[in-house]
Amino acid sequence: MGNGDTRVRGLAARAGGWSARHRWAAVGIWVLFVVLAMGLGSAAGRVDVKDSDQLKGETHTAAKIVEDAGIDEPAGETVLIQAKDGSLKATDAEFRSAVAAVVKAVEGTGKVTDVTSPYDTQTISKDGRSALVQFDMRGEADTAGERVEPVLKAVEDVQKDHESLRIEEIGGASMMKTFDDAFGDDFQKAEYSAVPVALGILLIAFGALVAALLPVLLAVTAIMATMGLMGIVSHVMPMSDTANSVMLLVGLAVGVDYCLFYLRREREEREAGRDAQTALKVAAATSGRAIIVSGVTVCVAMAGMLFTGLAEFEAMGLASLMVVAVAMVGSVTVLPALLSLLGERVEKGKIPFLHPQSKLRRNRGRGNRESRFWTAVLKGVLARPVISVAVAAGALLAIAAPALGMKTQQLTLDKEFGDSLPIVQTYNRLNEAFPGGSEPAEVVVRANDINAPEVKSALADFRERAISSGASRGPVEIKLHDEQNIAFVYVPLVGGSDLDKAGASLDKLRDEVRPATLGEVDGVEAPITGQVAGSKDFNDQLAGAVIPVFAFVVVFAFGLMLLSFRSLTIAVTSIVLNLLSVGAAYGILVAVFQHGWGASLVGAEGVGAIITWLPLFLFVILFGLSMDYHVFVVSRIREARLRGRTTKDAIQHGVVTTAGVVTSAAVIMVAVFAIFGTLSMQSMKQMGVGLAAAVLIDATIIRGVLLPAVMALLGERNWYLPKWLNRLPDLTHDEAPEAVTRKAARDDEGERVPV
Repeated sequence: MGNGDTRVRGLAARAGGWSARHRWAAVGIWVLFVVLAMGLGSAAGRVDVKDSDQLKGETHTAAKIVEDAGIDEPAGETVLIQAKDGSLKATDAEFRSAVAAVVKAVEGTGKVTDVTSPYDTQTISKDGRSALVQFDMRGEADTAGERVEPVLKAVEDVQKDHESLRIEEIGGASMMKTFDDAFGDDFQKAEYSAVPVALGILLIAFGALVAALLPVLLAVTAIMATMGLMGIVSHVMPMSDTANSVMLLVGLAVGVDYCLFYLRREREEREAGRDAQTALKVAAATSGRAIIVSGVTVCVAMAGMLFTGLAEFEAMGLASLMVVAVAMVGSVTVLPALLSLLGERVEKGKIPFLHPQSKLRRNRGRGNRESRFWTAVLKGVLARPVISVAVAAGALLAIAAPALGMKTQQLTLDKEFGDSLPIVQTYNRLNEAFPGGSEPAEVVVRANDINAPEVKSALADFRERAISSGASRGPVEIKLHDEQNIAFVYVPLVGGSDLDKAGASLDKLRDEVRPATLGEVDGVEAPITGQVAGSKDFNDQLAGAVIPVFAFVVVFAFGLMLLSFRSLTIAVTSIVLNLLSVGAAYGILVAVFQHGWGASLVGAEGVGAIITWLPLFLFVILFGLSMDYHVFVVSRIREARLRGRTTKDAIQHGVVTTAGVVTSAAVIMVAVFAIFGTLSMQSMKQMGVGLAAAVLIDATIIRGVLLPAVMALLGERNWYLPKWLNRLPDLTHDEAPEAVTRKAARDDEGERVPV
């Protein structure tokens, strides 16, 4: 590990050197790439994930049957008519008048079809005080939310004329509109807030407007280019709105982080007295390399989502992978070119009370600025590493403990939005009056002849047994499509919005009722789908994907750390520390959203579960993002060790000199993620709180206490590499920045220079 010859070479150093020498060409190529990606993506359009490809299992089979038959299931809507004080019943004249008015009003919009009266379909509650007018929206179900507004307005007008009754609409189209409006408003709020917040923190970090704008500019252009690429790639692997949103979140986080790492190192080298050209070379050879190692690790982690077999996850993984790759390439190519072009002008727009100019002058020639706070913390940690490891690890394990009882499920409308939306109250009232009526199970029956006597008998038998088994209280509705030999059977499940109880009812239908009825007829397929079935199938498939994804991410991250630092010890400790960080984030999520500890602080009362997709998503995202800090800090420690410092001195030097940039990067990430914790949708709250908590823990307890304490305990064993692994490729050659300050250094030709 001592001094020796070091080759000044490598992808990051070469890219930075070329960009600095051909700065206009580098900037022009980047701008051309962004414009071309956006233009081609816009021309190609985006292909979104189909319902039939969303899941495997029965849900997938049912969607495929419907798709193959060419049946466009309309979006069903329901108007709940209910006595406010319980005095009126469905048999009363005023109630009948309201029903007739609703039927007339919705038919008058011209937007609906197949309007049915509760007096014909017997959709009247057992207590006689609630009734349902049901109808379908005209046109495609996927776009029904865009056409439902006139129908909602018509129902509102009827409500004004019948004050003693509660007249409210709910259904596929109205919920779609509600969800899209809330989702759109939420993300608009997040997007509008995230960039100014990031810019404000960067202004504090750099004290100069131009320096603060560069990371935001890089992140935004990387996101724009990736949006275009998503359109092109979607023709091979379909994308989605969720994937787009996740891409924006990840793109902003890594784009700003990578640029921040590079800028701080370049500025640091100039503060140490090096000229602009040499400072750029050092930044390229050190921070540039750390960015590539980190970026590749994040990309590998994101690629883990491709092993889930879930179309939505695959779209999120690929979109995230692309934006990280684009941001990484931009950081090591166009950023050095811009810094070369700007020179000292990168300090333009100085903010007097924030810009550290006077401090820089005092520190010039003294090298890196060190954080007083972290210097004090490190002094205690390195003096008592055993106690530090025990306390920090014990605290993280205690925080992670609630995760052992984690309960995951798809969030129903009432849990997703709480009481923040009027439609949620309608949803709850409908489920109370007609349990399971808002989201019934749907049996898709395909037969050789749907009108054959034995099939009709089996359908009637299924309807009867669904109720007699206790799985449903009815009414069970059957819709025939004679030409396609398909029938749809809608079964309201006992349990309603309680997915645990509704899941038990679904199991009765699948395991008892169906085999004894439709299962007795040869040639009949009858997969059961719907929200409850979709949640169960999603959980089952996700459970099967956990081990392959976990193994892929951990093994490849371990391999990348081993190759990047040529140390078995560092590779192992990096995996263990990242798993601790993820575990702590899980524990906080369960404590807040499942057990309700402090839930009122984030507006999450009564959720009681973690949304199904979040644990695996968080594992992949956090495992990738936490590598940013780990690679950056450990690279600096190893760099100091290569200069001849003792391991203990190298640890202190590496941690305290990176504390500023890691803190700034973490504050930006925490602030951006915390914005998502303020949104109205519980799934977004959970994602935001989980990510923000994990990044905060990672940048403080992990990198500031546990990492240095563990490395101090290990001492020289940190650099242990078994002899039989010496044949591994050497990717550590860019870690001696002094080499590039020598006149003989030529970073693009790989010449040997003594360190």
